[in-house]
Amino acid sequence: MSQLSDRNKAAKRVTLIGAALDGVLGLMKVVAGIFAHSAALIADGIHSLSDLFTDFLVIFVFHIADEEPDESHPWGHARFETMATVILGTILIAVAGALALESAQHFFNATDIPTPTWPALLVALISVAAKEWIFRYTLAAGKKLKSDLLIANAWHSRSDALSSIVVLVGVAGAMLGWVWLDLLAAIAVALLVGKIGWDLTWNSIKQLVDTALPDDQVAALRDTVLEVDGIQDVHSFKTRRMGSKVLLEMHLQVNPRCSASEGHWLGDMAVYQLKKRFDDLGEVIFHVDTFDDEPQNVCRILPLRKEILTSLNETTPNLAPWQHNEIQLFYAHDHVDVELQLTPQRVKELATLQLTCEALRNQLESGLAPDDWLGKLRIWKSV
Repeated sequence: MSQLSDRNKAAKRVTLIGAALDGVLGLMKVVAGIFAHSAALIADGIHSLSDLFTDFLVIFVFHIADEEPDESHPWGHARFETMATVILGTILIAVAGALALESAQHFFNATDIPTPTWPALLVALISVAAKEWIFRYTLAAGKKLKSDLLIANAWHSRSDALSSIVVLVGVAGAMLGWVWLDLLAAIAVALLVGKIGWDLTWNSIKQLVDTALPDDQVAALRDTVLEVDGIQDVHSFKTRRMGSKVLLEMHLQVNPRCSASEGHWLGDMAVYQLKKRFDDLGEVIFHVDTFDDEPQNVCRILPLRKEILTSLNETTPNLAPWQHNEIQLFYAHDHVDVELQLTPQRVKELATLQLTCEALRNQLESGLAPDDWLGKLRIWKSV
């Protein structure tokens, strides 16, 4: 949670810098547009001021994403970041449509617009440089922090820079009499901004519906798990993204003779190796299997320890009841292997009854055969 908090604080700091720049540039373009007779620059200034909304949306979402998991959101609040990316991507698509529409209207009504003066060019040039800088600054931070929301906001800043280029070209073209340049540049910019918005929105929607990671990333995760000595195979491998983190669920196949503690320890080692190699890995859930249960649609219902103890006692009524510590059970898909570890007291009992281990095995196998769940039966004498 400390790493998440530091990440979100860094993201908020970057966004606040961008918001301050948007506010200054927006006011400067509106004022300069009024005095330099540039309707395009005024519109671009309003566009910059509208960016403040998305900046504060980003800050608000990072504030929510910084909250710890609670009863309503046991997996945390990273999905809010993904939802905000969808909203921001949709806004980019809308901006693209607005840019194209505004440019077309400007082209058809070009004769009604006063010729802009040089201050409009200067302010548009400053806007391009400033917005390009904040784009690169925010994009670098987004990639470092692995935040799609921050990357989306960076491209939103780039769309403002591109719209300023449209203004720059349009104003220059109007001053030189080439009004068609405005429309041509605006259409190219609108297509680019719309493509960026679509990519961000679609990638975030895929996260929301729990789309798996690309095959090469999944293969890298699987290979890391299989490097752990003692893990025979891994299946039911499920991946998804939640904000900047990858969530993973998997079934680990270990030797059927592993104890429960050893199997769980192997799972812990797999998680350790994964998180050491992949810094974007979040929650990892593993299930330990003693056989590959993936091809099976159903698993045969096998008796539990209590039922097996009852069956053993009914099969050997001449012996004292079998105790928990004398029995080891190993479950497979369709049978249970049983190991009897005879205590010194049990060995004396068998000797008193003149019952050999081989005779005991035959008695048990014969008595349990009708139940059809017994696999291998082994009998050991404790030292």
